Amino acid sequence: MIKVLVVDDSKLIRMLVTEIIEKSGDMQVVGEAEDPLEARTLIKQLNPDVLTLDIEMPKMDGITFLKHLMRLRPMPVVMLSTLTAEGAPITLEALEIGAVDFLEKPKANVAAELSRYADVLLDKIRAASKVRISQLLRARKQSEGIKPPSASNLTFKKNHLVAIGASTGGTEAIKEVIKRLPESFSPIVVTQHIPPIFSKTYAERLDRTVAMKVHEAVDGQQIEHGNVYIAPGDRHLVVKKRGSKLFCELHDGEPVNRHKPAVDVLFDSVAEYMGKYSTGVVLTGMGNDGANGLLNLKNAGANTITQDEASCVVYGMPRVAKEMGAGQIELPLDRIADKLMMLASKAV
Repeated sequence: MIKVLVVDDSKLIRMLVTEIIEKSGDMQVVGEAEDPLEARTLIKQLNPDVLTLDIEMPKMDGITFLKHLMRLRPMPVVMLSTLTAEGAPITLEALEIGAVDFLEKPKANVAAELSRYADVLLDKIRAASKVRISQLLRARKQSEGIKPPSASNLTFKKNHLVAIGASTGGTEAIKEVIKRLPESFSPIVVTQHIPPIFSKTYAERLDRTVAMKVHEAVDGQQIEHGNVYIAPGDRHLVVKKRGSKLFCELHDGEPVNRHKPAVDVLFDSVAEYMGKYSTGVVLTGMGNDGANGLLNLKNAGANTITQDEASCVVYGMPRVAKEMGAGQIELPLDRIADKLMMLASKAV
């Protein structure tokens, strides 16, 4: 039984989250706290497996509390955050500090809207309970000093595309891979399961951190060397080829594998238009999105990589891809960038 501590200053939110969790059958709420100071006491008394944590609270905000928690008593945390432009940078900061995942807290019709998220919330808590948090924090600390290699002696194929898919833990995993790549590297297209407002903020934050130029993908945007294109949080990203040039297309279709954007949609388009001139990568994430698409890439002649279990926040998507035989190469996160450079190198 997964033990959960719910921390939120809203009595209604605490009641609704508790009700959802108690109906799960495999987890229970061992306590509720309306502020971080109360939460600190209950953590010592109750030893929960997972914390759900609000960002805006009295006495101490959620980010400050999270920093203290990760330093003094690391444990899996799922953030509950309001889906706003202002809230997006703070929530992404929480992921950088060590939160495993987050769920958007509805701004209106809270009871009805939160109940719609019930299955998602339970999935996120289950995934969080399996995370090796000390290893996660160690990996994030190691990634802070990463600098991209000098591009002066590196040349890459003109006709090569890298496609990356990720979910839970993916915002930090994608950052770690791209931080290790030079500004002249082959173009990269990315589908990360993330809400709309957050995807734009994530692209902007990533752009300030890495050598390559990072964009939230725009419909009709040309795909060029040295650039990374991230799917908006409410559109499927596909790659189209016109003549010798590649372009981003955004589709407002139905969710695939319960997701929009979906990794399979992106990978299928890359398999169709680039085939053996591409590399597909499945990073940490919950569920199976990307596994079929990676298999299609492999069958089309592409190189395919999956992140190994030890370095994953959640070994879900890479595990399914590996079990299907879709991944040719399995690597720890810190070795994926070197492999990408080797595969895209003109020398290969």
